[in-house]
Amino acid sequence: MNSLVRFLQAALAVGWLFVFGQAQAGELEAAKSINQFGIDLYGKIAHGDNNLCISPYSIDSALAMAFDGATGETRSEMSRVLHLDPAGDPNKSFAALQKSLEALGRQTAEIAAAAKERGGPSEPITIAVANRLFVQAGYQFREKFFTEIKVAFGAEPEVLNFKKEPVAATERINQWVAEQTRKRIQNLIPSPLATSTRLVLTNALYLKAPWASEFTSQLTKPEPFHLAGGGRAEVPTMQKRESLRYAKRDGFSIVALPYSGGDLQFVVLLPDEVDRLAGVEKKLSAELLASCTKLESTDVVLYLPKFNLQPPTLPLGRELQSLGMQSAFDIPMGSANFDRIAPRRPDDYLAISEVFHKTFIEVDEHGTEAAAATAVAMMATSALGSPPPPPVEVRVDRPFLYAIQHVPSGACLFLGRVTDPRAGAR
Repeated sequence: MNSLVRFLQAALAVGWLFVFGQAQAGELEAAKSINQFGIDLYGKIAHGDNNLCISPYSIDSALAMAFDGATGETRSEMSRVLHLDPAGDPNKSFAALQKSLEALGRQTAEIAAAAKERGGPSEPITIAVANRLFVQAGYQFREKFFTEIKVAFGAEPEVLNFKKEPVAATERINQWVAEQTRKRIQNLIPSPLATSTRLVLTNALYLKAPWASEFTSQLTKPEPFHLAGGGRAEVPTMQKRESLRYAKRDGFSIVALPYSGGDLQFVVLLPDEVDRLAGVEKKLSAELLASCTKLESTDVVLYLPKFNLQPPTLPLGRELQSLGMQSAFDIPMGSANFDRIAPRRPDDYLAISEVFHKTFIEVDEHGTEAAAATAVAMMATSALGSPPPPPVEVRVDRPFLYAIQHVPSGACLFLGRVTDPRAGAR
């Protein structure tokens, strides 16, 4: 009889910035994995001309927990796809990055208090990272695996009965995800889990923050936005003049807006021409993302459309397999090896069955709110000084790429594109 084990990662984010910190060495390993893996995966799913939002941080964190339980060729393949050093300590690195993200709220509390007196952003960053293991009562797991996940991710186990009450167990997990993401991610697992489910590893990130300097609502007005595939629409467009990180590249421009505190930024990669988004996507690289944290500041007049995206759940199993994660999905049959999670037997061993991902992002005058959730399902089967230049005008009036980035490490928390900023557009 097959047994199914699901790993769940939920992440919710809302951004703010201003004071720039310095990354610790441990964070950089996780950031490198997140960005390189995120670029690879983006290339697999960026088809057509629809809006897109993924959380490389969320997906990579979920898979990193599964990676901790992998051995043999399964571990080797996962390390290549996730860009993790098999001889390194991924748990320690992801724990360091999580700790850094959680510190953003504390670091911005004093900034918020001072800003409130000046009429600026009056709230600190709100960020909460939560992890939990939902386990089948009586199933045989290795305690060492649970201990490692608890130390690195702070995950406590919660016992559920998938065998007899799969609907109630699924509802409980979805409820937990909704609670941790302030209800931005609803029904991550869209249908009841199989009665063979044995484990669901969950991670939820909630991040909310204002811009370092908010847009003035009175200046927001309808402006034309050139849609992918032709045509245009009038969309609410914010505007401001501010010193922002900016660079001109071959075929596109980059502008980065800081959130309160300086350790997060919203990055826009804007093609020079309306129909050149695909060309910019081809130039996406981990190096390009890293360079966005080091741009020089210049005087910018920015026009940025408000947008709210809620893409449907993405099943990522096929894309992960095409990137080279074959053994983890038991391809060929009998090859999956997650013996570090539960003892591997000839007639009962764990394998990933599917990975589900869901996101939410909203950008307005006050800041950014974003959410993401990822579920990795596993089954056990049988087998210089001069007069200042005039400001640079950046009109984000055509399809563009965006990222929400942790500045000290360079880690990309969210990555996507906007081809139609109208609410509810796909």
